[in-house]
Amino acid sequence: MELDESYAIAAYTSGAEEFPPRWQAASQAFRDAIGPRAELGVSYGPTERQAIDIFHPEGPAKGTLVFVHGGYWKSRERSEWSHLAAGALARGWNVALPGYDLCPDVRISEITQQIARAMEKIANRTFGPLVLAGHSAGGHLVGRMMDPLVLAEPVRARIERVATISPLANLAPLLKTSMNEVLQLDEAEAAAESLTSMAVPREAAVQVWVGADERPALLEQAEILSRAWGAKQIVVPDRHHFDVIEALEDAESDMVRWLAGLKQA
Repeated sequence: MELDESYAIAAYTSGAEEFPPRWQAASQAFRDAIGPRAELGVSYGPTERQAIDIFHPEGPAKGTLVFVHGGYWKSRERSEWSHLAAGALARGWNVALPGYDLCPDVRISEITQQIARAMEKIANRTFGPLVLAGHSAGGHLVGRMMDPLVLAEPVRARIERVATISPLANLAPLLKTSMNEVLQLDEAEAAAESLTSMAVPREAAVQVWVGADERPALLEQAEILSRAWGAKQIVVPDRHHFDVIEALEDAESDMVRWLAGLKQA
């Protein structure tokens, strides 16, 4: 369809096919190493995918980072991203990775509600501030948590910072892609679920991160969200859609430092 190439990320990223097996291997090694400090498969809903993996630091946690994965709402699963917890864990934070059901079994609006329920579960099991990070479709989902119609105020009030990484902020263009046969978006849902249609979040600080080497459509998505929300945009040199999230592994990265409430370099 008209915008298929614009949103065909893997086809235009060199070595894209190498990343999923690399993520899986790194995540398995991470879980093996962390041992009893991992709570895997904490259920928050009736399906198998509605579960959360929670990783705990050594000693009392300063708060909890919630990371929501991407995959165009139709692929990937939480166990592929365990290794991204390393940076925040080293800073003394819990890290929670919720899974969710995928399109076409559910609609995007239903996934939003699932992540809201996961947030409530995480909030009930933890103390202190919450910070959110989400990648691609996950960047959309963490942004939606700032909508008072989606997430209850007692949980939203604990959210201090939100990093939307390569986010899909305006869903209208996806109506003109063949992937919409799976997503099943219509104009009304695309408008209602777009971050650009939301009231500007005031309760939490927001940063929009994107790799400089991403597809133009993704760079545009990040730009329109930054403008709509008045959020700082960070364009990371020499990074593309699949490696821009690697900063979450590094306790000294600007991304992790900001999420942890520390001064960026």
